[in-house]
Amino acid sequence: MKAEGLGEAAESAAALPPGAPDRLAARSGPLDRQLDGPDWPGFAHSRWVQAAGLDWHVQHRPGPASAPRLLFLHGTGASLHSWRGLVLHLAGRADWLAVDLPGHGFSGCVRDPALHRLDGMARGLAALLARLAYRPDWLIGHSAGAAVALQMVMAGQVAAQGVIAFNGALLPFGGRAGSLLQPFMRGLVSLPGVPTWLARQAGEPATFRRLLHDTGSRLDREGEALYGRLARSPDHVAAALAMMAHWDLTLLGPGLPRLACPLHLVASAGDRTVRPEVSQRVAQRCPAAVLHAWPALGHLAHEEAPERAAALIARLAKLPGSGPPDASMSI
Repeated sequence: MKAEGLGEAAESAAALPPGAPDRLAARSGPLDRQLDGPDWPGFAHSRWVQAAGLDWHVQHRPGPASAPRLLFLHGTGASLHSWRGLVLHLAGRADWLAVDLPGHGFSGCVRDPALHRLDGMARGLAALLARLAYRPDWLIGHSAGAAVALQMVMAGQVAAQGVIAFNGALLPFGGRAGSLLQPFMRGLVSLPGVPTWLARQAGEPATFRRLLHDTGSRLDREGEALYGRLARSPDHVAAALAMMAHWDLTLLGPGLPRLACPLHLVASAGDRTVRPEVSQRVAQRCPAAVLHAWPALGHLAHEEAPERAAALIARLAKLPGSGPPDASMSI
């Protein structure tokens, strides 16, 4: 692959450098490349690429010439670090690219509000892929990242062999609460100082533990330290709030019955953020969908069970050394 800022990368371990969790836990304020970068997973392979008016943070691992190309898109409030354990199990078998969504993680602050919208974010990512000359065969998304992946496919911005959604946030929130959420979020993000105040609140250990507990997932100490550092970054918090305030999942509904490529929906029984019923409803609307029901895991299932998540991707993308088909339910 010839791409600006992307080169050959050696394997990196999933574990953070010694002492990194403690150092991350002690820091607050905006994420800093020089200060926080050395304690971030795979940061030695990080690059920044200008596209669509944004300085995108990406990590890339080249694979064999014939290897499938995989694009990883994280969810709201996360960063590309969330794939750190999973990608180790794909080493040498796939060519993958992971991206920090606009304003998230180490990607630059968003100047164009359109990049916070589902359709605008998809266009921005398409511009990034064009700049990198990277044509993914499979799109893998978690939560809202799965919605971005689907939007890109439906808009014809990528020609993918398939989409894999881990607990995909693919339908609007229903009921009165859903109708009030976006107006509330838009009012919230318009108030000066709110991201800084929220980041300060998230710095309280009890508050942060409650936030993680509410996802239904249990992470190791490193995972908690990484999310904690993100939560204490006002810029990251502001981007997550703006994304929620401008998100329009009604864009996906009309295209689901006509989706041309397979859509694999991983639905975790313990997910408290995006209930498994969401994936079940999407599967009923989309003839191309296959539902994979995972018990005993939460919203961050791909981080709780990275080897299992990688095995599913390997089987679907037909990577060398992949096992038999995953137990799944087609609808």
